[in-house]
Amino acid sequence: MLNNLKAEMVRHGVKAKDIADLLHVRLATVYDKLNGHYEFTFNEALKIKHNFFPNYDLEYLFDKNNQQFKEKQGQST
Repeated sequence: MLNNLKAEMVRHGVKAKDIADLLHVRLATVYDKLNGHYEFTFNEALKIKHNFFPNYDLEYLFDKNNQQFKEKQGQST
């Protein structure tokens, strides 16, 4: 269910509509992907990371195992 991505969206004020606009897809498609019905493609994940969360690792943002990593890319805790 991409809980890390959802949490960072809330923290950074990124709405599902912002992602839909970036990816040129329907809002319902983004919700389906956020909720695990379908997966983001690798290119979609890269776009989301680079446009909204450049300081975070893809592995953290798109982790499906719900692990809450505390370390941002390039920063140590």
